[in-house]
Amino acid sequence: MSTIVAAGPNSDQIEYWNGMAGARWVTHQEKLDASIGGIGADAMSRAQVKEGERVLDVGCGCGHTTLDIAHQVGTSGKVLGVDISTPMLDLARSRMDDAEINHVHFANADAETHKFNDDQFDLLFSRFGVMFFDDPVAAFRNLGSVLGSGGRLVFVCWRSPEDNPWLVQPAKVAGEHIELPPRAGPGEPGPFAFADPDRVKRILAGAGFDNIELEQRDGDLQLGGPQSLDDAVDFALKLGPSAMPLAEADAETAETVIQSVRTFLEPHYTGSAVEMPSSAWIVTASRT
Repeated sequence: MSTIVAAGPNSDQIEYWNGMAGARWVTHQEKLDASIGGIGADAMSRAQVKEGERVLDVGCGCGHTTLDIAHQVGTSGKVLGVDISTPMLDLARSRMDDAEINHVHFANADAETHKFNDDQFDLLFSRFGVMFFDDPVAAFRNLGSVLGSGGRLVFVCWRSPEDNPWLVQPAKVAGEHIELPPRAGPGEPGPFAFADPDRVKRILAGAGFDNIELEQRDGDLQLGGPQSLDDAVDFALKLGPSAMPLAEADAETAETVIQSVRTFLEPHYTGSAVEMPSSAWIVTASRT
């Protein structure tokens, strides 16, 4: 079982997701799935996965969507989950073994440059896993090369930071007390790289896809799913850009950050979860 080396056009992302970020996502996997699972399920319904199909799950992370797809295609189908994060794939494989699923495979690989050999797929799917490519046109051209005639592409990605206060605002509050890493600029690899719908269409058209459509998906999102306010604060701080600087802050500063974010999130606490607006694109396309 090979482990990807931090090299090539996405070396920074490979290093990032195999370090503290990947470890944090593994630790909070259940809460992450609870937060974004509903959005992923809506995208999955647009994919109309059929029994016996061959599906490539791009940026599969800890394997939640990959295993869901496996149940839909049945034992006559096959599913390959691809991700650059070794710690997340280790958890994905463990979950696969626990579920005793035999028609799923995982590859620790960069989907932008990985050679898929003679593999052919009916569907490319991704839940928030395609916004981090250095060259998205090259990445989708590479991915599209493994689609059979009439193959489909379905993925979900975040809209603008302003449309997703659940992710942006806690970090903004934390940034009043600690120095945060610079936010990626428009179009740069990061959570909001595909916020501009016209850019998404240009990328996919340039990569050889047709019938490109974007559906706006709005709704309140629960930070970490049903949990206490303090746990929601911890989730917001551990998964956002404040995680590293908060870990390095002195105890007094860290406590100030925690209490400030808690004060901000408290009005959004329903008694069982912190709920804040979110907005995503569900993107569909095909390959003729």
